[in-house]
Amino acid sequence: MRGQLKQYTEALFKKDGTTANISVECEGFLFEGINAEQTYSSKTGFKLVSSGGYYQSLPKDPLKLFIDNLAEAQRALGFENEKDHPEVAPSQFELNYTYCDALFAADLLQLYKLVARQVAANMGYTACFLPKPIAGINGSGMHTNMSLSRKGKNAFFDASGEEGLTKFAWDFVDRLLNNANDICLTLNSSVNAYRRLDPHFEAPNQIKSSPVDRTSMVRIPLGNEKSARIEVRTVAPDANPYLSFLTLLKTGLEGPMTETITSETRRTRTKFLPDNIYDAIRFFKGSSFVTEMIGEDNTEKFVERKIAAADRCPKALGSLVKTSEILFHHEVTNQYLWSQF
Repeated sequence: MRGQLKQYTEALFKKDGTTANISVECEGFLFEGINAEQTYSSKTGFKLVSSGGYYQSLPKDPLKLFIDNLAEAQRALGFENEKDHPEVAPSQFELNYTYCDALFAADLLQLYKLVARQVAANMGYTACFLPKPIAGINGSGMHTNMSLSRKGKNAFFDASGEEGLTKFAWDFVDRLLNNANDICLTLNSSVNAYRRLDPHFEAPNQIKSSPVDRTSMVRIPLGNEKSARIEVRTVAPDANPYLSFLTLLKTGLEGPMTETITSETRRTRTKFLPDNIYDAIRFFKGSSFVTEMIGEDNTEKFVERKIAAADRCPKALGSLVKTSEILFHHEVTNQYLWSQF
């Protein structure tokens, strides 16, 4: 997928000087103990290192110390950090860094998560990027901020346009909304991810756009010529960034338009994303656009692996985070996965 994303972004630039700019807001949790995911049991759950959330962490709070150490390590590696802070849920963190080319952004995300896990392990903790490791509190998302520039000029910005965006940008948004169900599996590729898509916790499960509604799949942040962008809120932090960014770019630029979306319907649509992985697999598998986008072999292999993981978990999510949905998660331990499959 990295090779496909690289090839696609290079082709965009060669065609008319288009550059895809992406910056993510990747949230995670900090838990007590090393390898807390590998030893997870639904009977005991995860143990939070801090009960603080936004503005509730004191300077020597374990979560705050972790954030400071991670931020220092990131800066040493050349990250251009912008905001480092606790998130809404207790023991939840988010470190934001500046936007860059789509391929580089995916590489940075991989490095960000790797460094977070290593810094946490050094402190006796586990940095966890499961979308919903604990029921009853906010899950973790990876809001993906995107814009396209052509020869250095933001192609999404129009001061007189609706919400400050160009028609080109709105066409991009409309294609994402039109194909939201078909691409949902690439953005939410684990059983656990569908726990997060719960509207009671600011989760973006509605297939619509809005400048303010945080349950919308696409948010339109207030921006200027430099910062005008769209924010795709439905991406989970455990998604493959290369596959996700490729999917979002190709869908936004080339996705089929099966229905006409107006300024009004973008805000008032009542369509929802799948609330379980089986429905997401069905949409993904039945989409000719997805098959054409990533190739028939990749589509078949991806579906095969997602079904294999899903079939080893309870089909009904329920209110308890099950042991199997953690242990069989693709980011937890591949050795355990292969020995079982």
